[in-house]
Amino acid sequence: MITYLIIDDEHIAHDIIKGYCEMLPNLEFKANCYDAIEAIDYLNTHDVDLIFLDLNMPKLKGFEFLKTLSSPPKVIVTTAYSEFAIEGYELNVVDYLLKPFSFERFLSAINKVTSSHNSSIKKESNVNLKPKERYVFLKQNNSHIQVGLDSILFVEASGNYTKVVTIKDTITIREKVSDTIQLLSDNDFIQVHKSFAVSKKHIHRIEGNRIYIQDHIVPIGKMYKSNINQLFK
Repeated sequence: MITYLIIDDEHIAHDIIKGYCEMLPNLEFKANCYDAIEAIDYLNTHDVDLIFLDLNMPKLKGFEFLKTLSSPPKVIVTTAYSEFAIEGYELNVVDYLLKPFSFERFLSAINKVTSSHNSSIKKESNVNLKPKERYVFLKQNNSHIQVGLDSILFVEASGNYTKVVTIKDTITIREKVSDTIQLLSDNDFIQVHKSFAVSKKHIHRIEGNRIYIQDHIVPIGKMYKSNINQLFK
């Protein structure tokens, strides 16, 4: 579960963000703050995993507030001003949502947080996450499909789309394969070709330049053989 705090001086922004969050099962609301000073007071006594941060606020601007935090949580910037994006990435902001933003764009940002959050938990605890916590939402046509990471066999580039092949079916999403791979944990998946990344746990055997996963055969690209060699160490 990812706990979150909303910091924005506009009430309607709180309503929109909270409404989007309530559509996702892995987000837990903690508090509304309407300026940075109020947020500092809250964070002095509470911990959260994620902040939705507006930039143009009274008393203390968003990035100035962020610089006051010694160990800031994950941050998704939500603002009407695009000119501050570069500074935001320098401060390790996870994503930058330009108002007004759609649920689809919001979901893309949350997937980045979820992927990073899951990886951090694995590194800290050195144990596997529970299956119910290991998932991403993928958009296929007009549907957002919840997909367990453990069920994914491999992903494959297909023109302007990416095929996500799972144990049960294949989901086709309008995303670059490189962006899709970024959603997957480095501990669980390995890129083996410019068009393919596979789940390590589902590899049945490796023979020559081919990987066998259930009834599928995935090619190994010349530039990615070093990735395969890491599996044997």
